[in-house]
Amino acid sequence: MKKAIDILASAQKTIQTEAAAITGLLSQLNSDFEKSVKLILKAKGRLVITGVGKSAIIAQKLVATFNSTGQPAVFMHAADAIHGDLGNVQKGDIVLCISKSGDSPEIKVLVPLVKALGSVLIGMAGNEKGFLAKHADLVLMTVVDKEACPNNLAPTSSTTAQLVMGDALAVALMEQRGFSSKDFARYHPGGALGKKLYVRMGDLVSKEEKREVDENLPVKDVIVAISKGRAGAVAVLKKKKIIGIITDGDIRRMLERNSDFAKMTAIDVMSKNPKVIDSNELAVSGFQVMEAQSITQLIVIKNEQYMGIVHLHDILKEGIF
Repeated sequence: MKKAIDILASAQKTIQTEAAAITGLLSQLNSDFEKSVKLILKAKGRLVITGVGKSAIIAQKLVATFNSTGQPAVFMHAADAIHGDLGNVQKGDIVLCISKSGDSPEIKVLVPLVKALGSVLIGMAGNEKGFLAKHADLVLMTVVDKEACPNNLAPTSSTTAQLVMGDALAVALMEQRGFSSKDFARYHPGGALGKKLYVRMGDLVSKEEKREVDENLPVKDVIVAISKGRAGAVAVLKKKKIIGIITDGDIRRMLERNSDFAKMTAIDVMSKNPKVIDSNELAVSGFQVMEAQSITQLIVIKNEQYMGIVHLHDILKEGIF
């Protein structure tokens, strides 16, 4: 039991140490951060992010973040850069170099080469006296008091600080650009996240199933129509206008109340004033309506006209949730 307590205490200490490192970034923000954002916004090229060791891994993550939020970015390993990959840096590009010490051999060689190309160099440095901090055009300081590592050696707090500073830069650029959820969807068309942002109710309407009946259709034929479909419901129309909905639940309740339904028609069984949703509404909005109303089907309309019925399962099978 004591070991379990020690393990939890170690985890808590690590989290507290790294949380303190993140909080410490607030006092390190200065005008260079603002200048960096404005510079990147005006740049005609890309943001080339580089580093070595653990900083290179952070750089790769930040490249993914920037690309997905509207800022073109590419990764360039600092060691590879001085052995030919410096050709990745094109006219108009801005280079963001990440390093804790700012004094690694690769950084010392790379910095003057980048400046010789005429590219603006933004340094993200954990050492204000290091080579990178002294020679970069703009500096984003990420100094930490100590690493979470018990030996104060393994990059832990420092890489966390780099990641958070990079995220702060990406978010600031998003806000300056007015980057919206619609923009985000363009860069994330796959997976549940993307589908939440672009799949609309009209996209889920079945092209194969009619899911509608006339008000005067006999109940026995209504039952057949519902059983043939997968929505478990049909819309009831009168001169192409929606006047109700019949679900399999409505049919069960009708059978419980009536032993003779031979002369009954759709209008006798339907539920009036059914819930409807516009075809342009996102599928996630449709799901929320169903959840709030405790229903599993929604009638979809387009230009006030009946389009079809979407079942809860139609949304779930898209993998949106």
